[in-house]
Amino acid sequence: MDSALNHPEYDYLFKLLMIGDSGVGKSSLLLSFTSDTFEDLSPTIGVDFKVKYVNIGGKKLKLAIWDTAGQERFRTLTSSYYRVYDVTRKETFTNLSEVWAKEVDLYSTNQDCIKMLVGNKLDKESDRVVTKKEGINFARECGCLFIECSAKTRVNVQQCFEELVLKILDTPSLLAESSKGTKRNIFKEKPPQSDASTSGCC
Repeated sequence: MDSALNHPEYDYLFKLLMIGDSGVGKSSLLLSFTSDTFEDLSPTIGVDFKVKYVNIGGKKLKLAIWDTAGQERFRTLTSSYYRVYDVTRKETFTNLSEVWAKEVDLYSTNQDCIKMLVGNKLDKESDRVVTKKEGINFARECGCLFIECSAKTRVNVQQCFEELVLKILDTPSLLAESSKGTKRNIFKEKPPQSDASTSGCC
């Protein structure tokens, strides 16, 4: 894993969280973005994260991306950003509004927190049960950005993260909290200790 010692020069540290039901492809999406590869991964146990350094919007950024398990006992760790569902499984979409949206509202620590609704597994178009229109409508209701992608084919994977980061860069309150050296925890409950616990965006 990269660390700030290997990449000392960055303008902001952003914490991005991925939430949603188990099996929707959160870990595969994260792996596709951070290592340009795809794997059908077993369910995440607890919370994991990866770090990636990128240049977006003219800024050097350190992204600490948290991958949360979909099990109920880990919901209290979710604080925002990526709400991921599987376009081929209707219940994973329904649970976003009935379960996960409430958790984000409950545990988010910044009202300006940026959220993105992500419909994954676009490569399985023939098995689709959640329409793009349904996704767009739900995103509008919740004030989320929206994108559909495929961790497997990498369609829209880069755009998924770039669009969200650009929106954060355009939000003054989040930018102020994400400056290097700012110490603020995005969780209301203490997360596992890691390099990513130095500052926050939510």
